[in-house]
Amino acid sequence: MKLATRINSFLPKFNNDVEEVLQEFNRLGLTHVDFNYPEHVETISAKKMKGILQANKLQANGVALRFRDEFINGELGNADQRISMKAIQLCKEACDYCREVGGEVVTIWLGFDGFDYSFQIDYEKVWNQIKDCLIEITDYAPDLKISIEYKPFQPRAYAFLDSFGVALSMIHEVGRENLGITLDYCHMLMKHENPAYGASILGSREKLFGVHLNDGYGLNDDGLMIGTSTLIKTIEFIYYTKLHNYDHAFYFDTFPVIEEPVAECERNIKMIKKIDSIIDRLGMDYIAELIKKNSGLKVSDLVLEILI
Repeated sequence: MKLATRINSFLPKFNNDVEEVLQEFNRLGLTHVDFNYPEHVETISAKKMKGILQANKLQANGVALRFRDEFINGELGNADQRISMKAIQLCKEACDYCREVGGEVVTIWLGFDGFDYSFQIDYEKVWNQIKDCLIEITDYAPDLKISIEYKPFQPRAYAFLDSFGVALSMIHEVGRENLGITLDYCHMLMKHENPAYGASILGSREKLFGVHLNDGYGLNDDGLMIGTSTLIKTIEFIYYTKLHNYDHAFYFDTFPVIEEPVAECERNIKMIKKIDSIIDRLGMDYIAELIKKNSGLKVSDLVLEILI
């Protein structure tokens, strides 16, 4: 199982030293790293970063775009074509860095492509603009997996790519084999989606390019430790990733504000390994047969077995 976690959560504890954070990742037993681009790597070349990773027995899973400052009114879909082009260029630079550091997934979260008011944007124009931008990015890096991470809202009142269905429609229109979706568990709860549903459909179509694990209550991007709020849903989600042989990193996208970040990460690692062992104890075939019964009563029996 490939495991990664947020660098941001560790930086304050280690005086914002990325190299020290990666040393701690090694000690914790994490295997992979996702870098926010450009903020985590602005002062570290890809060649140097690859050496740091190798020294700490870590591998790059990939990079995740972070758009700031001039992009607050939109990234790829910005009404100002100059800013949209800058967003494309940033994505291309992220692809170059990802490739050079040995990663395979470039995650694009368009947090500012959206709207706050009715009549604020031309929906069809923005849809086509984002589609054309994604075509250009995927064609620029056909050797990498380009992954859309959607979120229903925050920081905009309405995100443009806000849900599983909308993101899936977009990747079908783009029509590139190397374009897929990253499922963020908390984002799905915010949209009142069942995370396992998305994992099942995307996994069966080989379009599940990333998994961000966390937990929450559905009204906010809570970023709680995994399995602490919706344990049964989390088990179902992991079951479908196993069923469809998901082989990228499980990224702990949790937000330790009060909790000590190292101790919190240790709990996330223990939890995912425990969930994995529960599924193995029950058996993939057993769970598949139970699903075929289409019975809420049998689900209740399954929950009791999980609690044994």
